[in-house]
Amino acid sequence: MDCPRQKREKLETIMICSHGARSADSKGRAVPESPCPMRTCFQRDVDRITHCKAFRRLKHKTQVFLQPEGDHYRTRLTHTLEVTRLARTIARALEINEDLTEAIGLGHDLGHTPFGHAGERALREIYSAGFHHYEQSLRVVDVLEREGKGLNLCYETRMGILNHTHGAPDDTLESTIVRYADRIAYINHDLDDAIRAGILTEHDIPPRIRNKLGSRNSERINAIVTDLIEHSGEGEILMSSDMAEVFDIFHKFMYESVYYNPVAKGEESKVKGVLSGIYEYYVNHRDKLPEEFKQISESEGLERAVCDYVAGMTDGYAMEIYGSLFIPMSWTVK
Repeated sequence: MDCPRQKREKLETIMICSHGARSADSKGRAVPESPCPMRTCFQRDVDRITHCKAFRRLKHKTQVFLQPEGDHYRTRLTHTLEVTRLARTIARALEINEDLTEAIGLGHDLGHTPFGHAGERALREIYSAGFHHYEQSLRVVDVLEREGKGLNLCYETRMGILNHTHGAPDDTLESTIVRYADRIAYINHDLDDAIRAGILTEHDIPPRIRNKLGSRNSERINAIVTDLIEHSGEGEILMSSDMAEVFDIFHKFMYESVYYNPVAKGEESKVKGVLSGIYEYYVNHRDKLPEEFKQISESEGLERAVCDYVAGMTDGYAMEIYGSLFIPMSWTVK
């Protein structure tokens, strides 16, 4: 009698189109493991990612606005969840593997630094070998989690995480869907947050965007996702030419009005000072590193270990470490 995993694998031959990835056909894991009787290999990846420490830390990492005063601004975790839900919706409509899509979506930003893209730019300048969050996300799941053992994810999940920003010629459709969903999610929710913060108003949105996509966040997302689903097929994920043009206008508008806005991003000039101070301290005080990063320094070099430590910090933890290292503590005479 078939176990639940085998039943699901048989269902995938019916439910997933010929262009989608089927779990039974996965290229497997770097370290072979016995199959789980309950879950397909991609379902297993979803569970490993959602239970890992790096995933939990995302709730305390900046999406766009540094330490905003309010409970409703996005964090890196809520961004990840929004991307994943959009991606699953698209995958289901196109009969693509939802579980692989979900695994890639949940894991795509695990390597993001504290302080959002400002932290990524700072660490890229500080670390001599250079830094990209998508490469660090793969490093998190391959090396850093589980005390250096990594999560041993499937090849398709790993490559989807690595290529979620720029893509690759041999991408799965599931990886391509996450790349679209990432951009759809962040320009829409960052606009929503910018309006909430008073950086923009609805009237600042270019008429072409409002006329094509609607005036509310849900309308804009629904219009883009619907267009993408309607114009994809035969092994390709595509928007209509008109939607692609409006989407590019939307993207450009967000960079000009929010991502490079001096009011919204005014505090980011301080990020490099904080991260470089922490980085230089640990490069000069290897003995102060946590034990797991000392081990990395022995096998891959001190700078690699310090970069991994700093990249994994949450915003609050980075500020706490910086304060403990460089800000004098108050004292009283007894």
